[in-house]
This record gives sequence, C-alpha cells and structure tokens, in this order.
Amino acid sequence: MISLVAVVGPTAIGKSSLALELGRTFGGEIINADSRQVYRHMDIGTAKPTLDDMAVVPHHLINVVNPDEVFSLALYQHKAREAIDDIQRREKLPILVGGSGLYVWALLEGWRIPPVPPDHVIRRELEARALSQGTGVLYEELKQLDPDAAEQIDPRNTRRVIRAIEVSRKGRPFSRLQGKEPFVNSLIIGLTTDRIDLYRQIDARVDSMMEKGLLAEVEGLVKMGYGFNLPSMSGLGYKQIGMFFQGEIDLTTAIQKIKSNTHRFVRHQNNWFRLHDERIHWFDIRQEIDQAVRDLIERFSAKQHAHH
Repeated sequence: MISLVAVVGPTAIGKSSLALELGRTFGGEIINADSRQVYRHMDIGTAKPTLDDMAVVPHHLINVVNPDEVFSLALYQHKAREAIDDIQRREKLPILVGGSGLYVWALLEGWRIPPVPPDHVIRRELEARALSQGTGVLYEELKQLDPDAAEQIDPRNTRRVIRAIEVSRKGRPFSRLQGKEPFVNSLIIGLTTDRIDLYRQIDARVDSMMEKGLLAEVEGLVKMGYGFNLPSMSGLGYKQIGMFFQGEIDLTTAIQKIKSNTHRFVRHQNNWFRLHDERIHWFDIRQEIDQAVRDLIERFSAKQHAHH
C-alpha cells in the first residue's frame, strides 16, 4: 500500500498554501484534486498555484487538457494513480490537495469506475428531450433510475444528468461505480473555519481574481475559440463573466453572482467532507495549526515505515 497525505476542505480556506508548506517540509509533491485546475489557460478563475509555487514543489495533474477536451473521473483516477506511483518510486511523499469531493474519494477509496462507453443514440434522444421538455424531466427520470446519483448531481447540469441516465440504463447505477478497492493508505487532513469568515475569504478572493485580470483571461479564452457552452467554461467565475460578456448582466452583478454561487458551492462541498467523518483529521484555521499538522504527519510516516 502506498502512503499519501490528503488536504481537503472548502474552497478558499487555504489548502494550497498548507500543502506547499508540507511539500517543502517533507519533500513532498502535490497532486491536484480540483476538477478545474486540469484545464490549460484557466489560471486566475481556478486559483491555480503560481509558477513560483510550482517551481518550489512539483505539482501533478495541473494543465493536463485544453478547455474543449473531455476530462472524466476515470481519466482523473488513472492519471492520479500514475502520478502517485511515480512520486512513490522517487521516494517522495504524495500530497493530494483539492476540494473536488468526487475526485478525492474516487481516488482514496479506489472506486472501480465502470468503463461504460458513451451511447450516442441514447444521448441524442435525451438531449432532444432536454431541449423540448427541460432538464427537470430528465432529472426526475434519473431519480427513479438511480436516486443516489441524482443526489450528487446538480439538476441543472444537463450533461451530467444525461450521462448518469445513460450509465444507469446500461444496468449499472452511476453512483455505486462497481465497488471499491483502496490502493493507498491515506492520512486525511481537513481544514475548517467559521462559515461567515470563510464567505469573507471567498469574497476577498473573488475581488483579487478581478484585480489579477479575470476579465482578460476569459476574453483570451474566447479569442482562442473556446465557447461559453463548454463544460470548462461553465465553471464558477467563467460562467458569470460569460454572462457579462454576452450582455445578460452587468459586471457588478456578475461579480456578486460569482461570490454567492461560490458560497453555495461550499455548502455542496460540505456534503462531501463532513465534520463527523472519522477518517478526516479536522483543523480549525483560526488556531495555530502548523505544528500539530506536522506532528500528525510525522507519526503517520513513522507508522507506515514500521509496517514496511
């Protein structure tokens, strides 16, 4: 079994800076578990680590695909495992960092993801129905087929709803993903804080993204030919700036929407990383936590070495 440290928790709480600190202290390398930092050219809106950060501690699974390429959970799991094996071979500590619960748990719990090939006939039929009757109707069908999957999917995310129905109709519930085979021994560190404080941090981060040039970044993506209908472009920040560029809302409203949608996203992340989950060692960032986190990792490493 491979040993790995994971840093999880809501967006904007400081996972990346803690991970960098740990990477420096323990000679570790970072594996990204944020579903949006895999896209090239999307740096500011995804709060990607800077080139300086990446020069200090090697990062994996950042900038792996172009914004118009498909990036699936199965592909993530495959690439992350490759990265972990590679880091392990060089006797470095793999540090998994990110707030995408789906990516984190699929990797840590070793979900066996069914390689259900896309069925274009079903897909076209469902897309046509979504257009004529609305996604809501499809979401209701998914609730019948696979209530667990429906639970994990935003009812407005037509693409995910269609894919889940497609997989479920093939007789494999999307949510169960054919069992689990963990291949890593992980120490999971969770960061938490007061919700109001976190919302303030999120709002400050959004303002800072605007100052760093989020508008220009989105404009550049459009010039490169990436349209607002792409899944990557419907991510937080990009979607709202897109609405502004398309004249649907003014800039002040767009910024406000990014903030409030990010607050909502945090509530969704809390369903993935629960405070009463025994597997997660929670630390409140309002306290001095660095030393306690380092001690925990040292104990974990010592125990892993004793087992070898």
